[in-house]
Amino acid sequence: MAVGRGAEARRGACFRSRDGDDDLGMTGTATANVRRRRMENEEAPATARSSGGKRRRRGTDRFDTLPDELVLSILCKLAASAGRPSDFINVLLTCKRLKELGLSPQVLSTASAKTFAVKAKNWSNSADRFLKLCADSGNVEASYTLGMIHFYCLQNRRGGASLMAKAAIGSHARALYSLAVIQFNGSGRSKNDKDLRAGVTLCSRAAFRGHIDAMRELGHCLQDGYGVCQDVTRGRRLLVHANARELAAAVNAMISSRSWISSSWANDYRRHGARTGVTTEYPLLSDYGYNVPALEAHTVNRFMTEWFAARDGSPGPGLRLCSHGGCGRPETRRNEFRRCSVCGTVNYCSRACQALDWKLRHKEECVVVAAAGMGVEEGGAHGVENDDRAGDGDRQMMMVYS
Repeated sequence: MAVGRGAEARRGACFRSRDGDDDLGMTGTATANVRRRRMENEEAPATARSSGGKRRRRGTDRFDTLPDELVLSILCKLAASAGRPSDFINVLLTCKRLKELGLSPQVLSTASAKTFAVKAKNWSNSADRFLKLCADSGNVEASYTLGMIHFYCLQNRRGGASLMAKAAIGSHARALYSLAVIQFNGSGRSKNDKDLRAGVTLCSRAAFRGHIDAMRELGHCLQDGYGVCQDVTRGRRLLVHANARELAAAVNAMISSRSWISSSWANDYRRHGARTGVTTEYPLLSDYGYNVPALEAHTVNRFMTEWFAARDGSPGPGLRLCSHGGCGRPETRRNEFRRCSVCGTVNYCSRACQALDWKLRHKEECVVVAAAGMGVEEGGAHGVENDDRAGDGDRQMMMVYS
């Protein structure tokens, strides 16, 4: 009897558990396992059980317990602030739930231009479908980007114009201006299909929304009486306003980078404001000898430049690209763009592109002016000739650069 009792003592079967439950007949290891499972059941939240009454397996990620509204809010902020497509796509590839929520219209409608800024060398059917999905979700930036790619790169004129029109209906300034350029040039159609009045109307709407190139284009149209009654004073005012907005945008970009502001500039600006009694959000840096860099080109303009650069820089036989490096628009028919009437070596899709390229590059490269020793000042006149060989092709249109 004593021996049997000793054996039970060695097995631990004669002791009760500390929890007060009768664990007789169990080994010490079995008792510990029961206690551990009981503690896990007590600590597990009620949400850890499925609707069928079965408890979820151990190790379930707490992410699954987050409400969809919170995850959607986070994904919307990510889509709006992503610096490159991979920042957003890599999140969608994390799990099935993130992919389903990330491709919802609520998220795609907030995606910024950088979120779908695909490079020309990476263009594929999947990229086309993703942009189309964003456009169908109500993203006007995606509609504009995909419309430009289809119209100029894929030569789907009707589909591209339809997508840009969809963005223009949503008051997208770039789409309005691009449609104005198409109307001015008769792009995708014959030269007899130009609609100057429609181009001026679209340009006015884009300029009203602060688009710098549209303001510059409309200013030249008013000065030249091109598609609108001539009004030199109003045109000049628009050109000055366009330059001021361009300067403000450049200064704003530099302020964001925090890499250029000096104490001497700040002191000069404060003294200037105290002397004149006029302070503005951005001063004219040229008054103090500072150089303002050119604005960064839009993602779709960079895409078109890369697209045609990979094809030997030619959009097709006898067709040319706009000579302004930040544009990338190609001709849709021969002799569609206007050429410089002084040197004849460059051509532009619009007056705005010619004005920008003249200030940034062509002013120093116009070989005829340089050979003749005739310095054309920035405020002087420079000619542009319509390169269509019939109709009004020989008419000279003078452009004033401010």
